[in-house]
Amino acid sequence: METKILIVEDDTSILLGLKFCLEQEHFLVSTATTGKEALDKIRESIDLILLDLNLPDMNGFDILKQVENIPVIFLTANDEEVSIVQGLDMGAEDYITKPFRTRELISRIRAVLRRRNLNINQKIQIANILIDPSCAKVFKNQQEIFLTTMEYKILLILATNPNMVFTREKILADIWDVNEAYVNDNTLTVYIKRLREKIEDDSNHPKIIETVRGVGYKIGVSK
Repeated sequence: METKILIVEDDTSILLGLKFCLEQEHFLVSTATTGKEALDKIRESIDLILLDLNLPDMNGFDILKQVENIPVIFLTANDEEVSIVQGLDMGAEDYITKPFRTRELISRIRAVLRRRNLNINQKIQIANILIDPSCAKVFKNQQEIFLTTMEYKILLILATNPNMVFTREKILADIWDVNEAYVNDNTLTVYIKRLREKIEDDSNHPKIIETVRGVGYKIGVSK
């Protein structure tokens, strides 16, 4: 799974050190040294932001106000309780105080990403498809469409991990029921075909559930 992290930090030595360490963990890393640059980068596809609280042109709180649906971990030299509480109250997922150990930060990052992936109450929009996990319903152009339980499970697995290419084996493993009922590889092909017929505008040229030749499937279009 290619997770893209934006590091917003004006201290070049810290910035480059973090970038190197995160890339060693196979994260895709983008960087910014000012608030303005960060806001420009946020328009890209970002999965998580490491945000320095004190930047030369604005503070991290000002940036956080303009961030939507991207988890943020504050990097701060200020461990005063009021700053920590303010950041968390405004929607930051976590904070870590400088100086910090890289392994601790990576652990925090992975924990935030796990929590975000487990947030079943967050609606998911993919092109003209809306998934509402809180009621297990799917809508196309604002009209509810009926999916079987298995079709819904497959769609939800892919949709909650939009940057990940799923092998067929991984999909089969993730939809394994507690009663050990499962679908085999050929049946999965049938489910994908039926799912595409329901959610795609043209199932012969799918744009939502894409086939990655020789690997598996991934979500192709999201907003």
